[in-house]
Amino acid sequence: MSRTDKYRGIFPAFYACYDNNGDVSVEKAAVFTKYLVNKKVKGLYVGGSSGECIYQNPDERKRILESVVKAADGKLTIIAHIACNNTRDSVDLAKHARSVGVDAIASIPPIYFHLPDYAIAKYWNDMSDAAPDTDFIIYNIPQLAGVALSLPLLRTMLKNPRVIGVKNSSMPVQDIQMFKAEGTKGGREFVVFNGPDEQLVSGLAMGADGGIGGTYAVMPELYNAIYSLVQKGDIAKARDIQNKADEIIYAMCSCKGNLYAVMKEILKIRDGIDLGGVRAPLFNLVSEDMDTVKRCKAMIDEAIASI
Repeated sequence: MSRTDKYRGIFPAFYACYDNNGDVSVEKAAVFTKYLVNKKVKGLYVGGSSGECIYQNPDERKRILESVVKAADGKLTIIAHIACNNTRDSVDLAKHARSVGVDAIASIPPIYFHLPDYAIAKYWNDMSDAAPDTDFIIYNIPQLAGVALSLPLLRTMLKNPRVIGVKNSSMPVQDIQMFKAEGTKGGREFVVFNGPDEQLVSGLAMGADGGIGGTYAVMPELYNAIYSLVQKGDIAKARDIQNKADEIIYAMCSCKGNLYAVMKEILKIRDGIDLGGVRAPLFNLVSEDMDTVKRCKAMIDEAIASI
């Protein structure tokens, strides 16, 4: 078995789970994990943007990760996003992630201050050194982090044998091809995940090994189907499902409430999965959003029925 086989497929980005007081809920996290196990996804990406990581403290993030790993019970590949905006907390989360047995840790670059490449590389390598037998995945999301993964920085990081791949959320699909080509030089095993949900077909066609996405958990059946169809070479059918998924995304984004609040409400009315709301300053749903939420739920049901 290849070292990278466990990273090939669909990885929903795990949503933050809160109780009625707005505190993180390990119970809801366990229920949500088991729900996604039953949806036959390949793995989970825990503690990233969809997990509202920048609005949670390290202890909260540890508790959620522990709950997910326990509930997954070895049935899913677990990637833990462990970046904080300082090295000390990030290293602490890396050590914790290793201790609970994740498959890989991942990190965005430091945000706010624009650091030189050598400082970003040290930030990432310090985390990786804290989890010495754990794969490391670079998370490239320049539109939010404020800095893009360059080929020179990637080449520096590839000197670290634990660097196994890139989660690429930049919009140009050409980046997937460039990172894949660079990472696999010399026969090295290296994976690239497509990040933008709206272009999974394009990313896979360009060479992505799988996808990590924020809308995957609310309609995993569609993304599993897209991945399977592309592997079979049926691009036309995959594109048709992608177009339906994109229309759903556009509709969900039209609400006043934050996208994650919308998707959590859809999960609640579709499957009885109650994950709570979102943490301020993210904006929760307002009453006028509910008609759109119900319409999106119906669109998801219709799209799944057409597969």
